Amino acid sequence: MANYKYHILLCGGTGCTASESPKIKANFESILAEKNLTDDVQVVATGCFGFCEKGPIVKILPDNTFYTQVKPEDCREIVDEHIIKGRKVQRLLYENPEDKAHISDSKHMGFYKKQMRIALRNCGFIDPENIEEYIARDGYKALATVLEQNDPMATIDIMKKSGLRGRGGAGFPTGLKWELCRKNEADQKYMICNADEGDPGAFMDRSILEGDPHTLIEAMAIGGFCIGATKGLVYIRAEYPLAIHRLQVAIGQAREYGLLGDNIFGTDFSFDIELRYGAGAFVCGEETALIHSMEGKRGEPTFKPPFPAQEGYLKKPSNVNNVETFANVPVIINKGWEWFSSIGTEKSKGTKVFALAGQINNVGLIEVPMGITLREVIYEIGGGIKGGKKFKAVQTGGPSGGCLTEKFLDTPIDYDNLIAAGSMMGSGGMIVMDETSCMVSVAKFYLDFTVEESCGKCTPCRIGNKRLYELLDKITKGQGTMDDLDQLRNLSRVIKDTALCGLGQTSPNPVLSTIDNFWDEYVAHVKDKKCPAGQCKALKQYVIDPEKCKGCTACARNCPVGAIKGTVKMPHEINQELCIKCGTCIEKCKFNAISII
Repeated sequence: MANYKYHILLCGGTGCTASESPKIKANFESILAEKNLTDDVQVVATGCFGFCEKGPIVKILPDNTFYTQVKPEDCREIVDEHIIKGRKVQRLLYENPEDKAHISDSKHMGFYKKQMRIALRNCGFIDPENIEEYIARDGYKALATVLEQNDPMATIDIMKKSGLRGRGGAGFPTGLKWELCRKNEADQKYMICNADEGDPGAFMDRSILEGDPHTLIEAMAIGGFCIGATKGLVYIRAEYPLAIHRLQVAIGQAREYGLLGDNIFGTDFSFDIELRYGAGAFVCGEETALIHSMEGKRGEPTFKPPFPAQEGYLKKPSNVNNVETFANVPVIINKGWEWFSSIGTEKSKGTKVFALAGQINNVGLIEVPMGITLREVIYEIGGGIKGGKKFKAVQTGGPSGGCLTEKFLDTPIDYDNLIAAGSMMGSGGMIVMDETSCMVSVAKFYLDFTVEESCGKCTPCRIGNKRLYELLDKITKGQGTMDDLDQLRNLSRVIKDTALCGLGQTSPNPVLSTIDNFWDEYVAHVKDKKCPAGQCKALKQYVIDPEKCKGCTACARNCPVGAIKGTVKMPHEINQELCIKCGTCIEKCKFNAISII
């Protein structure tokens, strides 16, 4: 890197790739070649910078200038002004929403100020397809240290003392998990990575794989050494083509450099990694279902014990961790367990990566210390609610989590506090909702997802969740009763107590949390037959104000079902029985005479 005067870092994650970042890269390279600058300027496609709301992002080093929402046609101006003349392109700099000032350095942006990047340390900084850039950032140093010490139990002890807990949702202590697997003797063991990220709106693991695939390889090798495994398996969904490609490239490079394969670093430790592809079944995020899927069987969970540490892949002792969990391992080895355990809370150490989405200004991927509050995440990092609307709820933990209201905004984010509040950490999805969200419909959305993703093996999940969905559907159509609300509660508790796996046991959480926190909204749907948020289509009524209606006939002429009648220059009326509530009439009315009640 020292041979170049400038480095142009371009977000090459899935989101920005869909927004023409490959074309941006090609344009930069073409323009630099045209101006004979290829020896002075290097263009690097990195992983995700995190600030997805402002992508595609281009970062210029060494001055750390941060350009947002860059388009292919902006490349020439950046080269001419910034690279050649040394002047920043002001219109492409981030604009602070409070004072409208332009900010060129990301460390001064509210989105990044309270973040601490450990798992995401290399994402957005290195070329994920260049092993030498990973090595330059202390890559494979931790593996070398562990193999040089040649003491698996000492490394496991470091992981235990660090307090690292599984980032896939359950939060089981990582070091203890490794220790349990090591204690089981076998002629073959397996270190397995769960990269089957299934929560709606979640893309934490995908971004790590796209931006820093070598960290997973190094961590799996360390884990394999600790448990006594020579084989690593990555179970990844086939819908992640870019992550798969970069992981394949990284595995090939690691083998070429002797960091995978036989006698790594000249020791007697051998370890290699293969990929296994999933078809996107949410239930296969559960470790026993994942293992069955890798074996070519139906992806269904099984009762435990035996645990995978006793009898996992091909009936051999196996350890399963997710991508984010592994991404912390090399840093803990390099910086020490004391450093890692000093971050976070008493029972939740380190940081957590979240996919921040929904009705929030700064959509993106964030990594924050455990113990930060929801208020800090939503209003300081997330920039508050879009359009200046009022915050209503935040869903943490995906379909398995709960909806937390304003009274929980000052709750420190960690495993125990979120469970106590009626939600959970999950793998890291965080969806923010504003006042226009109907919480009954939100619960119905998640139940629809769960019903679709259930493997169908156990009756509580297969049948119980279907009944829950039907009750919610009935309520959103204005056909519910107070007895239905009692049934929702009772059935939810039965499913939580009797379902086979974590998917079924946590599936009623959105229902129970919205009932607890938004009871009045459920009652309004049942008793008043109204949706306070105006989102439930069956409970909407489009009405015309006769004092505002000018009789222009625009609404009647555009109504697709002929539900609006009236004569020219006279107030019109909507036939509620014919109205399909499509909203065309509101769009076409120039006098704001039509409203929803």
